[in-house]
Amino acid sequence: MARYARVATLAACLIFACAVADGHRWRRQADDAPKKDESLEQELCKDKDAGEWFRLIAGEGDNCRDVIQCTASGIQAIRCPAGLFFDIEKQTCDWKDAVKNCKIKNKERKIKPLLYTEEPLCQDGLLACGDSTCIERGLFCNGEKDCADGSDENSCDIDNDPNRAPPCDSSQCVLPDCFCSEDGTVVPGDLPPKDVPQMITITFDDAINNNNIELYKEIFNGKRKNPNGCDIKATFFVSHKYTNYSAVQETHRKGHEIAVHSITHNDDERFWSNASVDDWGKEMAGMRVIVEKFSNVTDNSVVGVRAPYLRVGGNNQFTMMEEQAFLYDSTITAPLSNPPLWPYTMYFRMPHRCHGNLQSCPTRSHAVWEMVMNELDRREDPNNDEYLPGCAMVDSCSNILTGDQFYNFLNHNFDRHYDQNRAPLGLYFHAAWLRNNPEFLEAFLYWIDEILQSHNDVYFVTMTQVIQWIQNPRTITEAKNFEPWREKCAVEGIPACWVPHSCKLTSKEVPGETINLQTCVRCPVNYPWLNDPTGDGHY
Repeated sequence: MARYARVATLAACLIFACAVADGHRWRRQADDAPKKDESLEQELCKDKDAGEWFRLIAGEGDNCRDVIQCTASGIQAIRCPAGLFFDIEKQTCDWKDAVKNCKIKNKERKIKPLLYTEEPLCQDGLLACGDSTCIERGLFCNGEKDCADGSDENSCDIDNDPNRAPPCDSSQCVLPDCFCSEDGTVVPGDLPPKDVPQMITITFDDAINNNNIELYKEIFNGKRKNPNGCDIKATFFVSHKYTNYSAVQETHRKGHEIAVHSITHNDDERFWSNASVDDWGKEMAGMRVIVEKFSNVTDNSVVGVRAPYLRVGGNNQFTMMEEQAFLYDSTITAPLSNPPLWPYTMYFRMPHRCHGNLQSCPTRSHAVWEMVMNELDRREDPNNDEYLPGCAMVDSCSNILTGDQFYNFLNHNFDRHYDQNRAPLGLYFHAAWLRNNPEFLEAFLYWIDEILQSHNDVYFVTMTQVIQWIQNPRTITEAKNFEPWREKCAVEGIPACWVPHSCKLTSKEVPGETINLQTCVRCPVNYPWLNDPTGDGHY
């Protein structure tokens, strides 16, 4: 995606330059044209939103590169660079293969409900659809079209959902069950930052298997200790396919946290944005069933969720999490900010904007913690370099090219947290990035060892351990004996099984494939999947 980011920036520059140039060209022609051109312009622009790009001519080829926009100074035009088409829905240039709407001239026009009128149209407890029909307030933005014109689902962002969560009210939101602050930067328990242990959460996404087991053993070798004498810990967001469940069992035995990252890891990002409550339940609660059964995890500790591609599933995802008793999500990204944000509960409005392209953030109140992903600052010289957008996953920070750059990046972002409000520092990886770049791994291990050696107030902990601290804030001195951080302190002993069962399995839900499932428990009948997570054949 690094290449795309560069192209997107280039496209933005071209958009500005072309818009100015073509805008002047259009206006010069307009000066000489008869008045009827003004009426043509009015006709083109009458139903367009401010800043909306649209096509004059639909179709493939150059027609799909060209769009225009109505502005106060006339109509402006742009053409995407070679190799890119303009995506009408995303409103940006994208790779040709990714754009599926060349034959559409403009964004779908959605009828808006009549939420704000001079005179009320409906009695208390009811709101007006776009056609002035009144329906119950609670039916707006519930994921189902209840208005005949569908307008009840067309104005549902965090600012317009009539049933949106209220702004943070610290008199109502009290620890241990609720935590919020107006801008998200306040330290829990109002502790002075200098008294707060700096927490670092290392996470890895996707399958645990022979491709990464040795890497995890090297990082978490039993010699790297937190200041309380316990092994450093991490959180693993595990997806199903190709996962070795005997390795998951051993990872859990060692005291690391296992969380869920879906069964299918569906490649269509739009699926996650639009999935129903039931879809989310099958993917995430189903994945928990698989982990608990085939990794023999019996302590109800699988309580975290991260969506594939960091595609937030809106209210449907968080409704599922409440219904299925998940404790926290770690999918929502907060834009780069100083100071960074602390995790928060979703009872009240998120303390930051919904960040990311076409993201679907929850708007309603939910009894779920958000382990928010603070973007990292990827500038080489933060004091002098111009602003660069941040990156949430470390491996998406495309300008890190050497071990030295990575080491400096880690130090700078650590200082941003440690020297400000001590919000937990999240370092989120895909294992392949470290495994395929030995120089990065060497820099990472050197940095961990250096931090542990030079600081007696820094702890590498799991996501759940962060929440346990927020619920019951403890000073640096008290943290050494903080009981939740001493669980599975330094685990010795042997794995549950030296040689796991290697089960060659099929499923009618994954036709044409025989997939290997490794587990210490007995082989199931079928390969576990969405409608049969236990593999028993009971769909």
